[in-house]
Amino acid sequence: MTQHRGHEEPREGLEPRELSDAFDPTQVSGPAATGFPFASGVDPEALRRRALDALLAARDRTTLLTDSVDDGELTAQHSPLMSPLVWDLAHIGNQEEQWLLRAVGGREALRPEIDGLYNAFEHARASRPSLPLLAPAEARTYASDVRGRVLELLEGTPLHEGGGPLERAGFAFGMIAQHEQQHDETMLITHQLRAGPAALTAPAPPAPPEPVDAGTVPSEVFVPGGPFTMGTSAEPWALDNERPAHRRDVAAFHLDASPVTCGAYLRFIEDDGYGDERWWAPDGWAMVREHGLSAPLFWRREAGQWLRRRFGVTEPVPHDEPVLHVSWYEADAYARWAGRRLPTEAEWEKAARHDPVSGRSRRYPWGDEDPTPERANLGQRHLRPARSGAYPQGRSPAGAGQLIGDVWEWTSSDFLPYPGFVAFPYREYSEVFFGPGHKVLRGGSFAVDQVACRGTFRNWDLPVRRQIFAGFRTARDA
Repeated sequence: MTQHRGHEEPREGLEPRELSDAFDPTQVSGPAATGFPFASGVDPEALRRRALDALLAARDRTTLLTDSVDDGELTAQHSPLMSPLVWDLAHIGNQEEQWLLRAVGGREALRPEIDGLYNAFEHARASRPSLPLLAPAEARTYASDVRGRVLELLEGTPLHEGGGPLERAGFAFGMIAQHEQQHDETMLITHQLRAGPAALTAPAPPAPPEPVDAGTVPSEVFVPGGPFTMGTSAEPWALDNERPAHRRDVAAFHLDASPVTCGAYLRFIEDDGYGDERWWAPDGWAMVREHGLSAPLFWRREAGQWLRRRFGVTEPVPHDEPVLHVSWYEADAYARWAGRRLPTEAEWEKAARHDPVSGRSRRYPWGDEDPTPERANLGQRHLRPARSGAYPQGRSPAGAGQLIGDVWEWTSSDFLPYPGFVAFPYREYSEVFFGPGHKVLRGGSFAVDQVACRGTFRNWDLPVRRQIFAGFRTARDA
């Protein structure tokens, strides 16, 4: 990782959360196995095709992320916050073997001796390079062997409603596709943290139809007060923390129409935002002072110009893009400085899903249809957020844009269970993280695939985290 003076990533305290890690198929039992609400009336063959497409897309991306660097880069640890890329590669295969070949297919274990090496709860990321990990060639062969058997299993597994809890609606296959895509996102973070020239390239996102004054806070939209349906009980592959659907009442509020831009954030920096304790939560102010923070991660000021490092390329900070690589504390401080606040998780979801005409909650801001390249910046098609005001076809009924894709958006909410929450298929996916220590992020980023991004999808992380692809938008009471 290239460090710039005053912009070191905070390292104190806790390990970054692992995305969908520590799967243990032996824990699929009791109420969690029978009480989890699944969608009804879903065509099992359509789900089989969807699962196949999702698994293949995830593996194509994993291959790109691991084949774009040499073996030395794969085995190196580019930051103590992240695993070596080769660990992620074998871990993906190991979890696929445990959940699909063993738990769903009842097959004998291929490599039981490596289960402990790739259990994220047993080994902190900083210690993983010292483990006897599979070498790159062996890791590739193992993951490929598992995948070949999984595709055969998918062809013959009944996905109808009367099946077991893992097979029903293809849940286990969808869970594993999401798991691989989530690790692809963490591997893309590792690519951002690594030093050296660019290993990945991608075209720029489409330009917005109209220019935006990036030097000001984006215009806002009004979201009427009243109840709406939050969460889901019908999305076949929704994870346990997204469930069940329930009524939530939200007072009227105003929300930024787009995420806060780099240009708007620069005004905060230039107004000595990082030097004024008034705007900061106590723990955030302590973080700023301890690490000498003065700008988002990967930014530096040189010859009177703000620059950023993005996947091995140094470039001027783009004023009209959503700001990226800011912690919850930085987002909260900016909102206070601007005389606003971060939206709650419920406010964010109402703005993204509620249709005031029909009174129902949509799957996505634009409707129930799956994301397309015209609606959202997802799936690593681009290696940066789109400029503010892009994707007008993806706007919500309230008029807010870029709620899906571009940047994860910090909310003010702690990560807590919904009323009626049931852990499934294991407690370690969500339940062990509930509490005030983690803040909720919503909406996904350019690094997130659509299989792991919905209007109900909940991400969470520690408020100090800056290496993730996170930005924010602000709100105010009506």
